[in-house]
Parts: sequence; structure tokens; C-alpha cells
Amino acid sequence: MANFLTRTANDVMDWVNARAPGMMPMYRKHMTEYYAPKNFNFWYYFGSLALLVLVNQIVTGIFLTMHFKPSAAEAFSSVEYIMRDVEWGWLIRYMHSTGASLFFVVVYLHMFRGLLYGSYRKPRELVWLLGMVIYLVLMAEAFMGYVLPWGQMSFWGAKVIINLFGAIPVIGTGLTEWIMGDFIPSDATLNRFFALHVVALPLVLLLLVVLHLGALHEVGSNNPEGVDIKKGPKGNRWSPTAPADGIPFHPYYTVKDLVGVGFFLMIAAFIIFFAPTFGGWFLEHDNFTEANPLVTPAHIKPVWYFTPYYAMLRVVPSFLGSQIWGVLVMFGAIVLLFLVPWLDKSPVKAYRHRGWLSWAMLAMFVVSFLWLMKIGAGPGTDPVETIIGRILTFLYYAFFITMPLWTRVDKTKPVPERVTTHD
Repeated sequence: MANFLTRTANDVMDWVNARAPGMMPMYRKHMTEYYAPKNFNFWYYFGSLALLVLVNQIVTGIFLTMHFKPSAAEAFSSVEYIMRDVEWGWLIRYMHSTGASLFFVVVYLHMFRGLLYGSYRKPRELVWLLGMVIYLVLMAEAFMGYVLPWGQMSFWGAKVIINLFGAIPVIGTGLTEWIMGDFIPSDATLNRFFALHVVALPLVLLLLVVLHLGALHEVGSNNPEGVDIKKGPKGNRWSPTAPADGIPFHPYYTVKDLVGVGFFLMIAAFIIFFAPTFGGWFLEHDNFTEANPLVTPAHIKPVWYFTPYYAMLRVVPSFLGSQIWGVLVMFGAIVLLFLVPWLDKSPVKAYRHRGWLSWAMLAMFVVSFLWLMKIGAGPGTDPVETIIGRILTFLYYAFFITMPLWTRVDKTKPVPERVTTHD
């Protein structure tokens, strides 16, 4: 039986190769003949997990669009219909809503790994920049998707975020009305957000992911040591011309990633079946009430993955009645991430070969980001919390602005010439 299946599989592959001869070389280049460093560790799970969640979001999103009505009059009731009357609709909806939050969990951890091991350094600057563009598109995709259920927080969150563009001098008011298609979030807003969320942005996201992976496979993956295996000795048991410290991505890392996928799916399943709102962090309680332009929620706040930037916006005082400085600080915090490859002047890539100063600065950045996330999720009425938020915003900016200095003066440890052991 096994021999029959093997022969059948080989016959199918031969048939495909005869009619599409370019597919097999592409498969080999990016899978069986793509040699990744042999010392990948726990932090390297999150790239493949992000791809898994992207597939989940696309598949579940397709099923949700079959029943969703993108109009202000029917959007909320259509979500209720999906939850109550569509067979397994509640599961698909919770898979999609939980997947959105888990997407940002794995993306943030993936970005942290890039910072930790210097994966943005030469020759991988383009890989980092494409990843940051993916992050921006993902935020836009998540924001527009969050508006679609047309609950209270969807409506008022959309109004607050879109009105930020009104802080732009001269063109702000016109730009805000152009984005919403009306003077307040309405049917026009919901329709265009639906089109962008379902069609335009997923296509852009898929293209960027392909470019991100293509750029990565051209220069090769980084590793915890920060050593380029392509520049080391050649020859291993798979190929005399391949890096000696590399192993084929398939089947070795595809099988390893299955272990991470298994644990990840167990965590996701637990959340979906037992805590889909995650205490109001993944799905806000106000969003289970239909949008009402006449009733403002007690506390308007975005979803948790936007709250660090929202906290920065909120703690910066307005100037002459304008929020322009808060808006600039908020968007500037994202722009700084794009500049990291040129701000880091350390002679070594990975933080494991750097001194205490680099570790202290990285810890300060992580604490600032997480604390701002907590502040942004709160009501924002505590004056002490506002002062703390301003200090944390300063520390967040200090991490990047002073990076050329502390990366130069920090002591470094000897870097091994090659990867000689598994991590």
C-alpha cells in the first residue's frame, strides 16, 4: 500500500512538472534547498504562527462575509444572526475575533525577536522595512474590521480615530469627511471600510507577506548568534555548496513548527471556547450593544493592540485646542520603528553579545510599551496616571533617539566565528 501511494504521488508530481516546470525549482529554492541556521530557538516560532493566523483570518472572514450585511441598519443584527442562527456561526465569529488579537500577539513577539537578535541589521534592512509595512497595513485592516460589527465601541472608536485627521492644519476637516463619507460614521463609512477590509487590504497584505518572505530567502535568515551562515564554511550532508551550519527548512523546521502550531492551537482553542472576550480585552463589552450616535460610552478606548499609541495620544496635552502634537507623537512612535536599522550602531547584532546597558535599554522599552498599553486601556481620568504616561512616552522615545549613542558605548562580548552548536 505504501509503495502504491509513493508511486502515485511521484506520478502526480511528474505530471505537474511536465506541465509547470517552474513550480518544482521554486519549491526547492524556498523549502528543501533553503538552508536556515541550525540553532533556531523558541523565538523563531512566531513568524510561521503569524502566517497560520493570516490563513485563519482569511478563511473565517470569507464565511463571515456570506452572512454579514455592510449597512448601518443591518450590520449589528447580522452579527447577532451569525452568532445565534447560523450553524457554527458563533465558532467562526470567535475564531475570527480571537484570531485578530492573536495575530498581534505573535506579530509583536516576532518584532521583539527581530530587535533581540538584530534581524534588522545589514543585509536584512529591507526585510525589516517590509515587515514594518505589514504591521501598518495590519493595523489598518484590524481597525476597519473592528468597526464592522457596528457596536457602541465600533462607532465611537471610529469617530475618535478618524477625527484625529481633523488635527491636520488646513485640510483636516475635509480629509475627515472624505474618509467617513459623511459628517459622522455612517452607512458610507461602513460600506467603504467593508470593501477595504475584505478585498483591498488583504490583497495588499498577501503581496507584502510574499515580498517579505522573498526578501528574507534572498539574504538568508538571521539566528540567535547574529552570525551569517552564508559567509561560513560550505558543505554538509545535504549539499557540498550549502552552508555548513545550515539545515534544509523542509522537513526540519516545518516539522519543528508543527510543535509550536500544536501548542498555539491549544491556547487559541481554550480562549475561543472558554474566554472569547478575554475579560473585555479581545471583545469589549460595550461592543455587544448596537451603535447609538446619541449615547456616548463611559470610556472610549481602542482594542488592546492599539492602546500603547492611544495612551501617547491621550497624555500629550493639547495646544491651543488642537491635538496635533498628540497625533504627531502617536504616529512618530511608529515611524521610529522604521528607522531602527540605521539607529543601531553596535558592532554586534544579537543582544546576547552586548553588555548590560543594551539589556537595560531594551527592558526599559518593553516595560514602557506594556505599561502604556495598560494606561491606554484605562479611563484616562487619573492625573497621576497621565504623568506616568508622559514619563513612559519619553522613555519610549529615548530608547530610539539615544540608540546611536548607547549602542556605540556599550561593551560587547566576543562573537563566535560560526554557529557550531544547536541553541
